[in-house]
Amino acid sequence: MSSCCGSPDRVRAAVTSRCPQSGAKGLTVDLLTVKALLCESALRVVGEGPYRFCADPTCAVVYFDDEGHVFNTADLRVPVWQKQPVGAGRICYCFDENEASMAREFAETGRCDAPQRVRAHIAAGRCACEVRNPRGACCLGDVMKAVARIEAESASVIQK
Repeated sequence: MSSCCGSPDRVRAAVTSRCPQSGAKGLTVDLLTVKALLCESALRVVGEGPYRFCADPTCAVVYFDDEGHVFNTADLRVPVWQKQPVGAGRICYCFDENEASMAREFAETGRCDAPQRVRAHIAAGRCACEVRNPRGACCLGDVMKAVARIEAESASVIQK
């Protein structure tokens, strides 16, 4: 298995298949990721794929394929942060960086070092985003976006 974060062969491109519920473009996800995260009853009916990930936060579909297989949030072993209310989800599935703890860290210290912690784990070869992250891709960009959002929200509260 290749290194998940930063490896060019792990970059996901949008495909033409669209989520049957929301119509959002699906991102290709390895079958290994789908099988690793499905609950037992859903795993019994998994097909060969290829599967795609629906990132639409208003849609319950997580994975779908061209054969009509659809797996919803209830079919997964873990909550999917893209489907959770803002501020409620785990973003880094390898090292449990979540929005609530990042916001708390920022409130207590005036900064959040989650991106640096994740980068250090990546550099040490400890991440397994391609399997643990429901999106099947590196979480670092998502962690950085969450920290930026938390910082911006804090700044807007201070200015009021």
